[in-house]
Amino acid sequence: MKIAIDARWIFPEITGIGAYTRELIKHLAQIDTVNSYVLLFDNRPVMDRTIQETNLSCIKNFSTHLLPFGVFSLKNQFMMPGILGDLGIDIYHSTNYMIPVFAFPRNRKGKVKCAVTIHDVIPMIFPNHAPKSKKARLFPLYRRLMIEVGLRAHTIITDSQASRTDVIKHLCIPEESRSRVRAVYCGVSPEFHPPPEGHRIDEPHVAAATRKRTILYVGRSDPYKNLLTLIMAFFSAMKVCPFPMELVIAGPLDPRYPEPAKLTSMLNIENTVRWTGYLSNEQLVETYQNADLLVHPSRYEGFGLQVAEAMACGVPVISSNAGSLPEVGGNATILLDPNDVNGFSDKIHEVLANPSTIQDMSSKGITQASRFTWLRTASETLSIYKEMANA
Repeated sequence: MKIAIDARWIFPEITGIGAYTRELIKHLAQIDTVNSYVLLFDNRPVMDRTIQETNLSCIKNFSTHLLPFGVFSLKNQFMMPGILGDLGIDIYHSTNYMIPVFAFPRNRKGKVKCAVTIHDVIPMIFPNHAPKSKKARLFPLYRRLMIEVGLRAHTIITDSQASRTDVIKHLCIPEESRSRVRAVYCGVSPEFHPPPEGHRIDEPHVAAATRKRTILYVGRSDPYKNLLTLIMAFFSAMKVCPFPMELVIAGPLDPRYPEPAKLTSMLNIENTVRWTGYLSNEQLVETYQNADLLVHPSRYEGFGLQVAEAMACGVPVISSNAGSLPEVGGNATILLDPNDVNGFSDKIHEVLANPSTIQDMSSKGITQASRFTWLRTASETLSIYKEMANA
């Protein structure tokens, strides 16, 4: 079996989808020495970096192919069918929603079979999720594309049961075909782990009343991420917590959505809210390890990798109860309605004021996060490839 994995979703600055693609490749290489893999790139420096990060240079059943166009190019639609044929590909796996539709007939009877990972269908659930994004501005085209993907892909992989349910609903997958929509959880890399003992919680040389507590948010600023609720809850919590606090937003300011920054200015808390900009993996791990609490009020997540990563680092998590987040957090997180500003504020105070609660949530979180490994993700994905080959 010869499998092409579309690694063009790994960009120079790693996103969640880029991390998913990289880790899937890395762990498939660890468990599969039988099948052949071709990794498709469109950026040579990213290709070289990925080979190094995934330790592929000495693995004989993995090769790379550099394409002269990206996933969103029209050339991708018209030229990829011939390229996949020339490469002798049996299964093509796109690790995000875009596929070269002309390579895969609607009846899924073509020579090359298609697996596609659809992490979420947020634009179809919340049409105003990110009103200035390309998906929102070109929504009719996006919706038509997603329906075509549902018709043409042999197998659709989702990140959670919640996402699977929504993919089936919004892509209008008929009941007799729903078995080809498969939920495979994402993983957490081993580098996300608790800090050394005493590194974060109530360090003995700092008085508890004066030690600054750090609340962390990790992710983009799209409106569905609900940063305004987080900022208002943080502002309210500052008024009642008997210790100094800061809100760290791990990610860059998005000029398309200035509302969160404007709100911090209106509330006069610019000095206690900090945007980090893009963080490397190493910087992100350190940021988690220096946090006292992760608050994630998102209105929807297909998985919620930041919640799993925070738990793996021993950070207590307060999250919304939307989408997949109850699946990921389990009984280790506090779950709230995403619109409950007062609830988020109260729970921030409650958790940070009680060291025993912090310790209990930290312990439960580490256990819960251990369920999510990239090795498991790769193993279950490989099983899907084998089923596709035999279908």
